[in-house]
Amino acid sequence: MAELSRYKLGRISATDADGYHRVACPAVLGKLRCPLRADSIALTLDHPEVLAPPEHPPACCTQSTITVPPQVNAKTAQRQDYLSKAWRRSCARRSAAERANARIKDPATIDIGRGWCRVMGLAPMSLFLACALVVRNLAVADAFDRRQAQDMRRVKAGLPRRTRRRRRTPISDLVRATANASP
Repeated sequence: MAELSRYKLGRISATDADGYHRVACPAVLGKLRCPLRADSIALTLDHPEVLAPPEHPPACCTQSTITVPPQVNAKTAQRQDYLSKAWRRSCARRSAAERANARIKDPATIDIGRGWCRVMGLAPMSLFLACALVVRNLAVADAFDRRQAQDMRRVKAGLPRRTRRRRRTPISDLVRATANASP
């Protein structure tokens, strides 16, 4: 993903009031060497080179910059590049309120889903919901205390503290596992 973000069309202007912005070819920006851009061929050989340029080049290859209208990627525009480290970090982040809601709505724990309480009215429902949140907060505090005690036991035993487990299996491990699997 780092390579992809390095050699994509480069944004050269901020979004204007109407939502348009300008981008330039990576060869114009000096990111790579392309035969369609004579100036880019003068770059050092450590820059990647386009070996087979298209016969009928698109507008980004013939113009110095192109204007991107707001309709392009309007629904899918993201602040970070898809699957980049910054994107993963951003998507792994959950607010405390979202975690609390997920925990109290989870059928395996408190389960305040539809029909969870037969009492009607604002006061009884608020009281039950407050109790559910107290139970959730106590469970979180107990889990934190258990982790701290476990870390202290590990330190006293001379072992390193436990680090967070990775959330994803790297693609290289998945590919290696399927390549070595029996048919």
